[in-house]
Parts: sequence; structure tokens; C-alpha cells
Amino acid sequence: MSKPAEALVELLEIQQRLLAPGGCPWDREQSHKSLVRYLIEEAYEVIEAIEQEDMHKLREELGDLLLQVVFHAALAEERGEFDFADLTQTVSQKMVSRHPHVFGSMQLHTSDDVLDNWETFKRREGKRYLLDGIPRNLPALMRAEKIQEKLSRVGYDWPDVSGALDKLQEEIGELKTAESDGAVVEEMGDVFFAMVNVARFKKVEVEQALQSANDKVTRRFNYIEDVVAERGQSLDQLTLEEMDAIWDEAKARGL
Repeated sequence: MSKPAEALVELLEIQQRLLAPGGCPWDREQSHKSLVRYLIEEAYEVIEAIEQEDMHKLREELGDLLLQVVFHAALAEERGEFDFADLTQTVSQKMVSRHPHVFGSMQLHTSDDVLDNWETFKRREGKRYLLDGIPRNLPALMRAEKIQEKLSRVGYDWPDVSGALDKLQEEIGELKTAESDGAVVEEMGDVFFAMVNVARFKKVEVEQALQSANDKVTRRFNYIEDVVAERGQSLDQLTLEEMDAIWDEAKARGL
């Protein structure tokens, strides 16, 4: 048995022991639904490690993410639904069947060719609509991006960014005139969707762009708090104009 196979068997055996009678009380209380939050958290921790280019952290976080897969497989096996071998065989068969240009004789030369062929296979596997398969629980910005990418592949798209920018301005105008709560919510959603479209044309990862803005605001407001603390004051003693002035200092310092 290869070293990776031995390591995976060891992990599977550890998780099965935790779920067995006399194992860990917490593990034995879990279900697929109760583990969802941990699956999401571990995925985001992997993303953070990638963005930080921290390979030691990435190794650890990928292991934690793998543990979540193993945990779900062990729960399913315990209930006689499927086991780890079933899920790995399923994905292996899928990867081979969807890459006929590697494992067969089909000729595909570009990434676009591969993606088009991937969609064809999904249709053959029973997907009725083009947008089927995009998880509804994705972060909203990411889901909007995936929807737009799929629509673009079948030609339902602006010719260039100018059309997307005009649409964004149109949606902002409709938001300004919205009156009822329901209309405001709807128009705000349209504005976000239109902004994602502009970002896609500009080749900007919207989730990353917003997170960068979040980080910037955090750094600059931390600076405001530090300055206020050094003065022996509290935030509620400052006017908006005074806080804005300190914000500009933070901006000038490159924060």
C-alpha cells in the first residue's frame, strides 16, 4: 500500500473509532446537517491560507477539510448509505468520463472547449436547465458571478463592459426612485447583480474585491481608535468630521 493510501486508511479508522460505541460523545451526536457549519468554516480557512500563501497553514487546513469529508462518509457508512470508497469511486468515474480528451480520443484544445464539453456531459446526466447545479447556498456574490459566467457561455451577455456599466447606472437610478421596502430590496439586489457583471468584465474577483475593501475599512478604523485612545478620548466624544479627519490621516499613511 502506498504512503498516501496508508495515511488515508489511518484517518478513516480514527474517525470510525470516534463514532463507534465508547468513542467520542460529541462525534456520536453529529449529523450531516450539524456538520455543515464546520464544513463551511474549514473551506474558508483553506481559502485564507491560500491567500496568505502560507503553505504550512494550507497543509493543515486542507487536512481539516479532508477530515470533514471523512466524517460525512463515516456517518453515511454507519447508516448503510454509502462509504468513503463509494464516493471516491463516483468522483473518479466522473472525472474520467468528463475528460475524454485525456482518457479517450476526443480532441479538445482550449479551456473553453473543455468547459463547453463539461456542460454537455451535465445535460446528458439529467440537468434540465443551464443554471441547475449552481448551489443556492453559495455566497450571493459568488453565485451571481457563476450565473453570469454560464449565461455568457451561451451568448446571453453584453458585448463589452460599456453595456454592463450602463446597466449598473440604470439599476442605481431605479434604486433611487424605489419607495416601498420590497422595491428597495429588489432594486438593491439588481444593483449588486449589475456590479458583479461589471467586475466580471473587468476580470475582478468580486468576493476578493469586497474583502479587500472590508480589510481597508478595518485597518483605517483601527487607526482611528488608536489615535483616540492616545488622546485619552473615546469615540463617542468625536464628531463625524473629526473621525473623518483621522480617517484621512490613515489614508495618507497608506492604510
